Amino acid sequence: MNFQSYIFIIILFAINIKLFPQNDIYKLDGEKHLKNIRMLTTNGENAEAYFSFDGKKLTYQATFDSMECDQIFTMNIDGTDRTLVSTGKGKTTCSYFYPGDNKILYASTHLFDPNCPPPPDRSKGYVWKLYDSFDIFSANLDGSDLKQLTNTPGYDAEATISPKGDKIVFTSLRNGDPEIYTMNLDGSEQTRLTFEKGYDGGPFFSPDGSKIVFRASRPKTEEEFRDYDDLVENGYVRPTALEIFVMDADGKNMKQITNLGAASFAPFFHPDGNKIIFSTNYKGDSPRDFNLFMINLDGTGLERITYNSTFDGFPMFSPDGKFLVFGSNRFNKKDTDTNIFIADWVE
Repeated sequence: MNFQSYIFIIILFAINIKLFPQNDIYKLDGEKHLKNIRMLTTNGENAEAYFSFDGKKLTYQATFDSMECDQIFTMNIDGTDRTLVSTGKGKTTCSYFYPGDNKILYASTHLFDPNCPPPPDRSKGYVWKLYDSFDIFSANLDGSDLKQLTNTPGYDAEATISPKGDKIVFTSLRNGDPEIYTMNLDGSEQTRLTFEKGYDGGPFFSPDGSKIVFRASRPKTEEEFRDYDDLVENGYVRPTALEIFVMDADGKNMKQITNLGAASFAPFFHPDGNKIIFSTNYKGDSPRDFNLFMINLDGTGLERITYNSTFDGFPMFSPDGKFLVFGSNRFNKKDTDTNIFIADWVE
């Protein structure tokens, strides 16, 4: 090989590294379904990143730098062009793209108070606060044309939209128990789907829009009922025992999928519609050790996807099934940081 050929090969190698970086420094042993993992955010608390309908953008919630509580942002799937969508006031959560990718759906407390709401009362242990001041809004990508979709007393949040583009599904505490509802894209025809005692939340539609997957608690003993009732009366839920459920899009044929006796949440359908990916502390070394697992709709075939010693959660497949986005504490600069990662999905 002459000198010119050698130099040419080196240049080609350098170009290939630049164009097709293999960032498997973020990949952990055993993660055979993930390849070319990229970190999209680098500081603060970033979570619940969800794809646009065309798969080119993400919407997510974040707190970083001098911010006091979460606001809603969008960015490209390579992490560029981060843009604030929400008002910058109050606390926000659970954003999602509308069909056409020109509008965003999210929940916010800003109408009740422009300041951040108080943190949960940790004297009750590890609990989630379902703030009564949360309502669901829609807005353009630049934050304009803000419209309130819910205005009932009690928590309204955790809203996502069917891939069919016809319905919003969300969680509400309006009737004294956290239940799942649907409504039209403009907020009309709000309809209750679940009626069992226990927290029902985090719903997502299947790829064909025919089913809804969600997380739920089902207290069974007298002591569990007392604890649950006391917490819900004060706007709290204890997420230490959550299982994954599936039902038809009209609320019929509800079925429990997992029976892990753990905190399982953030379920999302695999693109084939026959499996569910979710986060759980099942088999974790501590209650805070969450990883991603996948399971068949009939409850068989439980498979571990990630092997992180801290936290992996909020998984979502891109519409074409090529990518998986998730939130993680892996490789964070600070213990309090949670960042958004995207990976090529390998079947």
